[in-house]
Amino acid sequence: MDARGGIGGSLQGLDLRAEIDRLRKERNAVILAHYYQKPEIQDLADFVGDSLDLSRKAQATDADVIAFCGVRFMAETAKILSPEKIVVLPDMDAGCSLEDSCPPEQFAAFRAQHPDHIALTYINCSAAVKALSDVIVTSSSAEKILSQIPADQKIIFGPDKHLGGYLARKTGRDMLLWPGVCIVHEAFSETELLKLKAQFPDAPVAAHPECPAHVLDHADYVGSTSGILEFAKTMPQDTLIVATEPHIIHQMEKAVPEKTFIGAPGADGNCNCNICPYMALNTMEKLYIALRDLEPRIEIEEELRLKAKKSLDAMLAMASATVGMGDLGPVKVTGD
Repeated sequence: MDARGGIGGSLQGLDLRAEIDRLRKERNAVILAHYYQKPEIQDLADFVGDSLDLSRKAQATDADVIAFCGVRFMAETAKILSPEKIVVLPDMDAGCSLEDSCPPEQFAAFRAQHPDHIALTYINCSAAVKALSDVIVTSSSAEKILSQIPADQKIIFGPDKHLGGYLARKTGRDMLLWPGVCIVHEAFSETELLKLKAQFPDAPVAAHPECPAHVLDHADYVGSTSGILEFAKTMPQDTLIVATEPHIIHQMEKAVPEKTFIGAPGADGNCNCNICPYMALNTMEKLYIALRDLEPRIEIEEELRLKAKKSLDAMLAMASATVGMGDLGPVKVTGD
């Protein structure tokens, strides 16, 4: 494999942490790491967090370069919000099963079949699907945004059917769900989770709403990744079962080292089967090369960027409760 793959001979013997720090200063770069990244990447990042929060923090800096250690849709979101900055992703193959489940041409056709529906779309989607959407949501903002949409307004929710189903059950809203899933959260086993709960009867379960209903039914707390982290910090119990990608446990152990955190298992009884394979593509070597070469670089055509930004702006406004859905103007399919 060549150097761009991270195992090239030119990288042998390098102090990667020191070289990344040097390039960070030379490039005036900010390094972002999602909670699902490997601990060594989390520990060197300027900011660690959920995808949208990271993009907004980077937007507020005077950095010239954003190195986003996450997946492609996250880096695209950073570029949408900070078009003047260079945005690099250590591995351009770091995709997302939710994004892959919702090709923009299919989503546009689906919208055209339901012209009286608005599209409430989870942020785990491509820039092209964001451009076809009316309001983007995150797992932490979705319920608040949904509460501002008139009860008689028909809604398409995509691409995560489990998050959409959770919101429908919690709010009573009937939504037309796109049939996408996150392969990480889909892999949790109810049978193995019940065995773990029997082994640790006093330990609560915290789960991400991307999990299927049969897992969420056993959760004591359901929330975003950052919400689960806050629950871990504040819960009175000393042990927590965590039903989301297990690399978040690194931040939990740093925040409250006296507590014990156990990853919820997959069908084989092992939580390691739930490591995101896309997030795992980013490595220290690839981060170094991305900062050195300023490649692979995220580029978004300006017309597409502005269309995608409109749905993100609607989310930011509604999440701040400064407007309601009626203040956003007439809704139409934006697939042209």
